[in-house]
Amino acid sequence: MPTASPPTLPTPTPAIQANQHIYSDYFDEEFAQTLDRNILQMLDRIWFRSKLVGFEHYPQRNNPDRPLIFASNHSGMAFPWDAMVALAHLMRTVDRPHDLPRPLSAPMLSQSVLMNPFLVRDFWKKCGCVDATTLNFETMMFYNDHNLMLYPEGVPGIGKGFNKKYELQRLATSIIRLGILHRTDIVPYYTINGEYLNPYTYSWPWLNRQMKKIGIPFLPLGPIILMVLLQPWFFYMAYPANLTFVMGTRIRPYELTDKPYEELTRADYEALSEQVRARMQTEMDAAVKEHGQQPYRWTQMWQRIRENRRYFPFFLPFAWPAMFTEFERLYVKEGRRDFTMDLTSPGAWLRMIWRNPFTLTFFIPVLGWIPIAIRGYKGNRIGEKSV
Repeated sequence: MPTASPPTLPTPTPAIQANQHIYSDYFDEEFAQTLDRNILQMLDRIWFRSKLVGFEHYPQRNNPDRPLIFASNHSGMAFPWDAMVALAHLMRTVDRPHDLPRPLSAPMLSQSVLMNPFLVRDFWKKCGCVDATTLNFETMMFYNDHNLMLYPEGVPGIGKGFNKKYELQRLATSIIRLGILHRTDIVPYYTINGEYLNPYTYSWPWLNRQMKKIGIPFLPLGPIILMVLLQPWFFYMAYPANLTFVMGTRIRPYELTDKPYEELTRADYEALSEQVRARMQTEMDAAVKEHGQQPYRWTQMWQRIRENRRYFPFFLPFAWPAMFTEFERLYVKEGRRDFTMDLTSPGAWLRMIWRNPFTLTFFIPVLGWIPIAIRGYKGNRIGEKSV
């Protein structure tokens, strides 16, 4: 009996072909690697102490012509340090750059400089992020240099509040639709303890809608909100949550339905999306039970601090503005490559502030927000509609 031929994969439309410049518009792999070597490895080793669980047998593509879609839960009410740490850890772990995922990120992260860590211009895009629009997602499905990473809860997942921690919000149906169309697998992994990067903060939808008008996806109302006014660097800070990334069970969306792709309706995709969400929620609940009971592991952190005390104060959040600004000065403004930042000599932090005096604005109560806002919104694209 003859076997059925596999479905024909789609070819890029003219709109997708014209959009393929997004593969390389901003992405600077050397920027990401140099940033990791100089800053993120130190922060991860001492502050976040991230751990990969179940990544020993790293997922390989079921379809060599299409990228895998890695999907994770969002850490609510926190600046996206969880994604930054996950990608940096994976970059050190994978044997082949081909296996590393590139993220599709909320467009609000790139619409103004303010949403880039400590105003480092184009930070997210230089690290490989692509705005998560429909056209960009469809275009990236034809990109074979890397896999993809997606947070299918979208902005509602970021602003869901501590009262809904570890509750997966409705997943975007596009991840199901494109997984079926391109016959590629979804690889879920679960970010555990990320909710404690900024704990006990809550949100109100009506207030978040107002904040989006100025390019901020949500306003976290909690213990640090007053400190954000008094010390602007708190806007970007993170508590020392022990970030753990747990691999889930691979999902084959094209096997979840018997209908041909052409016959699937919006209601079908919503039902499939809910089925996937429920499956991921069950796995995430188990991961939280096993890895989320000690979100900070204070004893381990103090031990790491003692072992790495020569890096004081750079592993503490108040020193991050100077460290990131100095990195941008060396890499972008001076065009240096293959350098090692001085993070250990006496007075290194003060010398960074001397060379980058704008850093002082992050420590000026209330009024410091004026120059930060001027620089943060200069040339912004707030209000532009994403395709």
